[in-house]
Amino acid sequence: MNKKSVTDVDVKGKRVLVRCDFNVPMKDGKITDENRIMGALPTIKYLMEQGAKVVLCSHMGKPHNVFDEKIKLNKKEKKAVEALPEAERAAATEEYIAKAKKNDPVKFTLKPVADRLNQLLDNKVTFAADTVGPDAQAKVAALKEGECVLLENTRFTAGEEGRDLEFCKKLASFCDIYVNDAFGTAHRSHASTAAIVEYGLVKTAVCGFLIQKELEVMGDSLDHPVHPFVAVLGGAKVADKLNVISNLLTKCDTLIIGGGMAYTFLKAEGYEVGKSLVDDEKIGYCKDMIQKAKDTGKQLLLPVDTVITAQFPDPIDAPIEVKTVKVSEIPADMEGLDIGEETRKLFADAIKGAKTVVWNGPMGVFENPILAKGTIAIAQAMADAKDATTIIGGGDSAAAVQQLGFADKMTHISTGGGASLELMEGKVLPGIACLNDKD
Repeated sequence: MNKKSVTDVDVKGKRVLVRCDFNVPMKDGKITDENRIMGALPTIKYLMEQGAKVVLCSHMGKPHNVFDEKIKLNKKEKKAVEALPEAERAAATEEYIAKAKKNDPVKFTLKPVADRLNQLLDNKVTFAADTVGPDAQAKVAALKEGECVLLENTRFTAGEEGRDLEFCKKLASFCDIYVNDAFGTAHRSHASTAAIVEYGLVKTAVCGFLIQKELEVMGDSLDHPVHPFVAVLGGAKVADKLNVISNLLTKCDTLIIGGGMAYTFLKAEGYEVGKSLVDDEKIGYCKDMIQKAKDTGKQLLLPVDTVITAQFPDPIDAPIEVKTVKVSEIPADMEGLDIGEETRKLFADAIKGAKTVVWNGPMGVFENPILAKGTIAIAQAMADAKDATTIIGGGDSAAAVQQLGFADKMTHISTGGGASLELMEGKVLPGIACLNDKD
């Protein structure tokens, strides 16, 4: 993935549209986690310092299309309306639409992000109250070199996810150069992530520093890993990682399976797993992957013991009674929610001698302190692997590493959960494929 970056093009005096990922957690209109904003700053600062006229765009959450003439109901609302008697459906639809018009601009606006960026960038950032409408057009036109404007939520327009040509043309009219620095959405083929380039509306398209690092560290490590290469997969469901497992087995030396998905593998091995999470439809697939590992001479490690409890904690961080048993001894009325002590040592020993380690998915319900020991053990083992390239594949794994205080010990923490998974699958990401190749 030898793509051009912002340093490969002359941006002085040019209008540069930067696709960022400002889908930050919010509570009562206040940002609760600034990591994505801080991740975008190096690219934005560089462009401003180089004299570019910077136009930022991003999505936020999953709002209705409040800037469109006709607001569409989401799937949940449609289902609720369809369940009503026919005579009540029109009124219910209007009620949902009225609520969306009132709540979405408040709940999903990027204004708090613009305000924070303005604080961080010497009061050189303005906010456009629409995405491609009159306010955006006026503020982009008024930009001076070294100044910046953030457009309102791209998903306030149906044209974003629908790749609408007219919407793409309006976005493209704001720039001479397009920069994608939103790895977290690079697997989405939306208007602002890929279509404006794919339609030929912008000729110069490069990556920002955030995506550049993802490609240099994570992309290269997956394509050309230094061996021994250990891959660690966790999380709840096998279905989420079907192609990841298959692809990693062609690349790694050892594949470690933990988390909720491990119980489907254990059942495929013939174990009874009680009330533990199992995807019965994927047992055959798990058997195939176990056989594939044997046929290719790869080591596939599964838990040998597990932490069990009678009931899933509610709330998730509530104190609970647990005990540790061998995976062959899980009672019918209990469920496994973390890997046991023997497994923690087994997995840590496998990581100890690795030169490349990639991890995606926690080993248990890490949000609960009692059930976090497995996830902590993996994080500690990777932190102790001093000579290894250690990569966290975004999502819950990244959250766990941040939460547990191991972030500064890792080589790289990916900014995209879904995007990093697709990269691990070996897929081509639309938001990266559309960028200009280096000569």
